[in-house]
Amino acid sequence: MSDIDALIAEVNRFREARDWRQFHNPKDLALSLSLEAAELLENFQWKTSEEAVASNLSGMKDELADVLIYALMLCSDLELD
Repeated sequence: MSDIDALIAEVNRFREARDWRQFHNPKDLALSLSLEAAELLENFQWKTSEEAVASNLSGMKDELADVLIYALMLCSDLELD
C-alpha cells in the first residue's frame, strides 16, 4: 500500500467512524474543497506572502490540511488515483 493509499484509508476510517459518508457526495465534496481553498487564500489577503506566512502559518496548515482531506475523499469516492 502506498503512502497516499494509507492516507486515504485513514481519512475514510475517520469519516466512517462519524457516519459522515452519507453527506459526502461528489458535488458537496467539491464545494467543500473550494470553500476550504478560499479559507486558505483568505490568510494571504492584503498581505505579502512573507507577512502572511509569518503571521498565520498555523492557520494555513489547518486550512491546507482541510483542502487535502476533501481532495482525498473526492478522489476516493470517484475512484481516481
